[in-house]
Amino acid sequence: MRFAHLSTRASETLHLAVIDGEEAILVSDLVSPAPATLQQLIEGGDELLGRVRAAVTQNGAPRHPIGEFAFGSAVIAPPAVLAVGLNYAAHSSELGLKTDTAPTVFTLWPNSLTGHEGTTSWPRSLSESIDYEAELGVLIGRPAKDVTADDALDCVWGYTVVNDITARDIQFAEAQWSRCKSFDGFTPTGPVVVTADEIPDPQDLHIWAVVDGHTVQDASTGQMVRSVATLIAHLSTSITLQPGTLISTGSPGGAGYSRDPQIFLRDHSTVTVGVDGIGELTTHCRIID
Repeated sequence: MRFAHLSTRASETLHLAVIDGEEAILVSDLVSPAPATLQQLIEGGDELLGRVRAAVTQNGAPRHPIGEFAFGSAVIAPPAVLAVGLNYAAHSSELGLKTDTAPTVFTLWPNSLTGHEGTTSWPRSLSESIDYEAELGVLIGRPAKDVTADDALDCVWGYTVVNDITARDIQFAEAQWSRCKSFDGFTPTGPVVVTADEIPDPQDLHIWAVVDGHTVQDASTGQMVRSVATLIAHLSTSITLQPGTLISTGSPGGAGYSRDPQIFLRDHSTVTVGVDGIGELTTHCRIID
């Protein structure tokens, strides 16, 4: 199943919806009481997801064209957003950074979450070196502590697309990476979250990025240095991964910083990142003078 947070053109209030092709079904029309967010749906466990799944085929709820709505962030108010750096060898090499013996992990701040077809803006005075990063996002479905790599994928609720937008000059000027990647709107997610049963192998997905009509990243999640299962197992040794936790699993090679000439996101740039089996996530860029 596919879920999204949608708002109408007349109101910014977000509604959790099932996405079926080009149609949306509001979860509030499927079950009562209804989860208002994906986080609440995840916390409701298999029983609640099963009720929603059954209602889609049984209760004849109204269907609406997706074009009537705007997308919010596919992930709202997660317990944590954990990002993994240097998880593709090509990306590590192009940034001149080493892939360490353990994953590079940092947090992204919740103000950075935003949705498909949204506009992300930043002051020119703060940075003119804004880069894109296509990433596979993983949502945890049940508490995970000290899980093995063999069992780790059983803890996954679903998958989404993440654009880990980065201010490169700030990244290389500071010892930690959270601020340079957590400006308002710097973590678009979506357009949907796809339940884990629709992604049998997260290491066999085409991942790409297109900036202003030019393909700039084109890779496979099979090129990860550490697989999704390995990352979950590693993270769960030190913390309990709570339901709804979003893990952004790293970006392949092709970042704008490493190109000659460099490609940075400009005023009125459009960047689309995508992952096969999930969808394409588009962000519009504005620089504030």
